[in-house]
Amino acid sequence: MAELGLCSRREADAWIARGWVLVNGEPAVMGMPVPPDANIEIMPQARHEQAGQVTILMNKPMGYVSGQPEDGHEAAATLIGEPTQWRGDDRHPAGNRRFAPEHTRGLAPCGRLDIDSIGLLVLTQDGRIARQLIGDSSGVEKEYLVRVQWAPNGPQGQGVISQDVQSVFPKADLGLLRHGLSLDDQPLKPAEVDWMNPEQLRFVLIEGKKRQIRRMCEQVGLHVVGLKRIRIGNVMLGNLPVGQWRYLGADEGF
Repeated sequence: MAELGLCSRREADAWIARGWVLVNGEPAVMGMPVPPDANIEIMPQARHEQAGQVTILMNKPMGYVSGQPEDGHEAAATLIGEPTQWRGDDRHPAGNRRFAPEHTRGLAPCGRLDIDSIGLLVLTQDGRIARQLIGDSSGVEKEYLVRVQWAPNGPQGQGVISQDVQSVFPKADLGLLRHGLSLDDQPLKPAEVDWMNPEQLRFVLIEGKKRQIRRMCEQVGLHVVGLKRIRIGNVMLGNLPVGQWRYLGADEGF
């Protein structure tokens, strides 16, 4: 069921336990073998429950962690509430959707955004979206704007250049950022990396290792001084204010 994109594995277990799944017209049983050509039918109760799940888009501020609270820092999810709901985007009818406390239950962040970074963070109750964004086979693009300094001897060393970094940064190393680096003894997938202005790079990644962009930059003598995620798949951060959130619209998809 998860492979077919019908739901998450956790949802599948719950639906089967409640009798909401039929295989070739018969109630499914946990662990039963299912042939590839089987007809899997989901009962209306499951569809109704799934339709009530929400996905939230937040412009995460600096100083908040994207997942569980750690080292005395609050999780970004603590910002979700009626006072911080953004209603300023008339393009998305979901901006008028009324906040309900149950919309915060079981929210899972879909992708890392470290404590020193800002920008688009997705939190969802929908296992299908979580699988799409962070599953093993996910190829959804994430786009970032990254302000850098040239610090070949480390950010505390001599000769740090903070202006017109593009003019001193070796073009060969830009090629390495695009493809050729490894993290945790694993080669990184190809990335799009281009200069937006002399002090800012644009990264487009299809993977999300811990502090990936910062660690990539360190390997080629760059020091990240600002990082903002502006897009995940087809969904843009847009004008969503820092510290505010909105619902993913019914007309939007990653």
